Amino acid sequence: MHLMNQTSLKDFILLGLTEDQRLKIPLFILFTGVYITTVLGNISIIALISISPRLHTPMYFLITVLSFVDLCYSTVITPNMLANFLSEIQKIDFHQCLAQLFFFVAFGSMDGLILAIMAYDRYNAICKPLHYHVLMTKRVYISLVIAACTIGSVNSLIHTLCILRLNFCEDNLIFHFFCDIPPLLKISCSDTTLNEIVLFAVAGCVEVGSLFVILLSYTCIIWTIINIKSSEGRQRAFSTCVSHLVCVTMFYTPVLFMYLRPSSIYSMDQDRVASVFYTVIIPMLNPMIYSLRNKDVKEALSTLIQRTPLL
Repeated sequence: MHLMNQTSLKDFILLGLTEDQRLKIPLFILFTGVYITTVLGNISIIALISISPRLHTPMYFLITVLSFVDLCYSTVITPNMLANFLSEIQKIDFHQCLAQLFFFVAFGSMDGLILAIMAYDRYNAICKPLHYHVLMTKRVYISLVIAACTIGSVNSLIHTLCILRLNFCEDNLIFHFFCDIPPLLKISCSDTTLNEIVLFAVAGCVEVGSLFVILLSYTCIIWTIINIKSSEGRQRAFSTCVSHLVCVTMFYTPVLFMYLRPSSIYSMDQDRVASVFYTVIIPMLNPMIYSLRNKDVKEALSTLIQRTPLL
């Protein structure tokens, strides 16, 4: 208990994305632009879908939820990273570190689960079109979103409690730009075997389970598309899935690389680059992907612009 009290009062030092002082101001300017784009893009998608009656469908409701989660996901990490660029030493106390870890894992888990629900929605729309409105009622998709938020929060709580049991002795340098599980395990002076087992087991159940739902859904979708006789029908069916497939690929590639591997092959530089991609870049790209490649969104935006009186 004495060691736990020492740990809870300890300050950590985040070494940030780079230790090169010459790069910090250019990176601050770059990522400030990225964050502003992320905020404006996701808020715009949420607002557009909310005020456009033609977009009040399960698919666009899920896109709204994804945009909200992406916005929260980025906000947990990016402002702190920007502050790090402007200070020589970025301190974060143990409780702030745990809070950041909790919300980061929670929103990250929700992101993957929402993508799985979106894949299930596309499966019902393409493979069972006659029963779609029965299978994806408002009660069903809202319940699925609530379940995703609950599972993501519980997953995050488990990992946070596992970090809380660790001791941190002399080494308080976190070779990262935020509090994440692998760098914290790396500097702990406790036995982290249990944490690694929990990371593989729980993260495997949530992330790999979500990915399995996505792969299974798209296996059925591809089989159904292949059996559509008209090329126009096949193209129309596949076009509804392209944006989602791009988002899934971008999200899961770095996530699986980061977490489903032993700590013995942990690489600080590789992890920081991968983390930038899925915590900062992807939340900015998702609204662009869904707006630029989505005919309904573009038409709704065009209609809104035409109806907006010129000042």
